[in-house]
Amino acid sequence: MGPDLHFCPASPCFSLPTFCLLPSPVRLLDRYILRNFLLPFTYCVVGFIAVWLVFELSNNANSFINGGVSLGAVFAFYGAQLPSVSLLIMPIALLLALLFCLGRMSQSNELLAMLSTGVSLGRILWPVFFLGVAITGLSTFLSYAPAPQADARRELAEAQLQNDNGKIEKKTVTLGYLFPNRQDDRLWYIEKLPTDEHKPMEGVQITQQDGHNNITAKLYAKSATFDRREHKWTFTGTRVVRFNEAGEKTAESYPDTQVVTGWSETPWRIASQLLKADKLSVPELRQYLRLNGDFTRPQLAPFHTYLNERWALPWRCLVVVLLAAPLGIVYQRRSVIAGVATAILMFLFILFFDSMFVSLGEGNRIGSQMAAWATNAVFGLVGLVLLRQKSLNMDRLPDSAATLRQFVLGR
Repeated sequence: MGPDLHFCPASPCFSLPTFCLLPSPVRLLDRYILRNFLLPFTYCVVGFIAVWLVFELSNNANSFINGGVSLGAVFAFYGAQLPSVSLLIMPIALLLALLFCLGRMSQSNELLAMLSTGVSLGRILWPVFFLGVAITGLSTFLSYAPAPQADARRELAEAQLQNDNGKIEKKTVTLGYLFPNRQDDRLWYIEKLPTDEHKPMEGVQITQQDGHNNITAKLYAKSATFDRREHKWTFTGTRVVRFNEAGEKTAESYPDTQVVTGWSETPWRIASQLLKADKLSVPELRQYLRLNGDFTRPQLAPFHTYLNERWALPWRCLVVVLLAAPLGIVYQRRSVIAGVATAILMFLFILFFDSMFVSLGEGNRIGSQMAAWATNAVFGLVGLVLLRQKSLNMDRLPDSAATLRQFVLGR
């Protein structure tokens, strides 16, 4: 059998790998680096989850015991929260695992030995970048729907486990809810609006207007249910009143049941004003923006911002890899602590600036795309610059035309 295709660097500088024929030791190098990284990464993920679980149980253990909650129900509840927790701990686990792995390999001169054989820094780190992309993909899947859905269900599920009827009612029913449908000139008032779309609404009053804001009809009903398959509303215990253009009552009827088809309202759309942008998945955010396109820009700003944030947040994992890789590689023992401290400080800056930009986006102070992606763009660029500096073994950033040329062109 012929040799396998592998990546081969053209020079010891950081560069994009090119295809060439390489013997199996390169594959051994990849496996060695992956093994050195995956072990501490697994420990970090499991350790953070364990710390989170202990902290949560310490806060809620008494409530669960007093409510007679079974151990299986408790772990099922916390198991449902794992997507949300995993999305948050992935970047910091990546950071710590990379710093540990690369720092240890630097101190034992393993990286220096690899570089001395002619293998470029980019080729050495290729397995790490591959894992960074893979973890970014996993985080994207979690951010798309599982993580926000877990956050949205958490408070209600916790109240149900604790048998807290007050919290359950507060989370399952909204009293005195008003919904204006500006597109179809209808105003809904609902005495009791359930969060469960399959349960009937109670005490419904609907006011229909014409294009000139004149009331043409009012519908009162004891309850209202929606058939999603046939897209129709069924009102029971109804009273229907009709008005002329002068606002005078012209007719009144009391049918036991009133069936209405063709209305654009659905229970989800009616309740959408109660939804919080940070608790919605990507499909829900898209649906909200599509159904409520008549809202003002400040009202929609949080939903536009979090729709972009759902896609931007997972890329923080790759940004962390770009930052941790050059800072974790040191050629002098005294630089280890400085590199680790710098990497952790930069991660804290990432959290700070991401929170700041998202808040500005929610307040409609900056564009939603800038709010979501600015942090990744800035620190990703910083990581690329540091990686280039490390690959060229430069002590500091370019401060002259000659060193800038060397930094850019590698010569």
